[in-house]
Amino acid sequence: MVRSQILERMSHEEFDVVIIGGGITGVGAARDAASRGMKVALVEARDFAQGTSSRSSKLIHGGIRYLENLEFHLVFEALSERRLLFDMAPNLVHPLRFVLPLYEGSRVGMFKMGLGMWLYDALSMFEAPELHERLDAHESIERLPLLQRRKLLGSYVYSDAYMDDDRLVHETLRSAVKQGALAASYVKAGDAEMVDGKIKSIGCTDTLSGKQFRIRARHVISTVGPWTDEVASTLLPKWKKILRPSKGVHLTFDRKRLQLNEAVVMAEGKRIVFGIPRHEMIIVGTTDTDYSGDPNDVQTTADDVHYLLNVASEYFPGAKLTVNDIISSYEGVRPLVDDGSETESKTSREHVIIEDPRNITLVAGGKYTTYRLMAEQTIEAALKTFPIEDRVRFAKSETKTALNELATPSKMEETLRTADMWSQDFGLTLEDAQLMASRHGAEALAMMKKWGAASATTSDERMWTAEVRHAIHQTMCFGLIDFYVRRSPLFLSRPDHGLPLLPLISRVFAHDLGWSDSKRHEEMAALQAYIRKELNWKQEFGISSSNF
Repeated sequence: MVRSQILERMSHEEFDVVIIGGGITGVGAARDAASRGMKVALVEARDFAQGTSSRSSKLIHGGIRYLENLEFHLVFEALSERRLLFDMAPNLVHPLRFVLPLYEGSRVGMFKMGLGMWLYDALSMFEAPELHERLDAHESIERLPLLQRRKLLGSYVYSDAYMDDDRLVHETLRSAVKQGALAASYVKAGDAEMVDGKIKSIGCTDTLSGKQFRIRARHVISTVGPWTDEVASTLLPKWKKILRPSKGVHLTFDRKRLQLNEAVVMAEGKRIVFGIPRHEMIIVGTTDTDYSGDPNDVQTTADDVHYLLNVASEYFPGAKLTVNDIISSYEGVRPLVDDGSETESKTSREHVIIEDPRNITLVAGGKYTTYRLMAEQTIEAALKTFPIEDRVRFAKSETKTALNELATPSKMEETLRTADMWSQDFGLTLEDAQLMASRHGAEALAMMKKWGAASATTSDERMWTAEVRHAIHQTMCFGLIDFYVRRSPLFLSRPDHGLPLLPLISRVFAHDLGWSDSKRHEEMAALQAYIRKELNWKQEFGISSSNF
């Protein structure tokens, strides 16, 4: 169904729920509601996952540090959901070992941390990919040669996972749409129509055309993350703010420059910074500082870069990292709920669901790892306002199944195992074929068969031609920024940010979306401007941005 048809249906039909916000919680709620047989409409003001949901630490984890805050229930929930996600989305959620080194003077010693590790394994019901290990100082250096040796007591190694956060949003939404949900990006929700003190419809603006329309629904759900107070103030009179937003910044490095095969947990005071190997890059982050501005305006600063670079250099002195080694950066705003904690790092990551009698349910806070459970609980809360017969009819949630039937664990294993054979059929290098298989499972073969351009001259071009067309036709990708930043790792992982591929990729967009030459060049210029803005901090270090 094309976008114009989706908007036409949204403007003329009535829905059980209309969901405002196309991040992970919103698309999770859409999938949950659709799986129950509910009629669902979802609108997102910008691109899907454009906010916090594409700017996380890209981890699926229980949260080892939450044990220190005695948030055992939160850790248990997260570890249970982690176990589910390994089966639901093995192309998006990958097991990873984490090394947690301890030094003389650390806030937590080896014995106490050992107790925490046993508790972490126990809360996972001892179903982690691997149970924890204890290493002495010598064993730790053997395991991780780059590690700071001075005053090292030893380390613990435990299991969690890394993920593709933005693509987890897109795959969850694809599953919701397959089950009947209607979804549209670049549709901004506005005013609420009140009848007898309850919301009956919301006003919407298609920001691509300027057209305005209304969506009628029996119930409204807000899943807009750091925009919760803003949207709630627009829809509901006398809204009292609930958020304590927190800014998080990450830096990316080439894997050859910072050689980590396992993630490293770096304690910096009361904060935790991770070094995370993820596909083609190493991610170092995050910061955790209060943020009071517009989430749209959040940026990485020179101070953020100094802080993270100093932490990484302290833990990996032999790497001799400099600011010139940083490939890229990204930043986001966490929608933490203000619980009166002394610091932002102490603020709970628990989510809050607000059941407002004016026919709207709002959800804020929470951890990425528990998005499926949050979504289920949000729909359950919304259903409390429905007649008993509807609550019975829509009682059964079916969200523990695979997001993509072509990317189940068995399909993933088979596709990776046979990559050396099918890569030759499509003119791909084995490395590119394995990358596609790890990202898409067996769907990689379907993508190459349908979209892998024979006219492309290199394996890289064939792969990215297929990736672009998949993004356009399967994930509602409408622009170059959307693709480079939220459908692929090009911007974050490549020193050239994938710009040598820009002529090819922009031509595919132009062909498939019917762009004029002027539109194509406008999109190319917008992408280059975006990269300059995101990496503006480099100018403060005297690094030229002339290449983009």
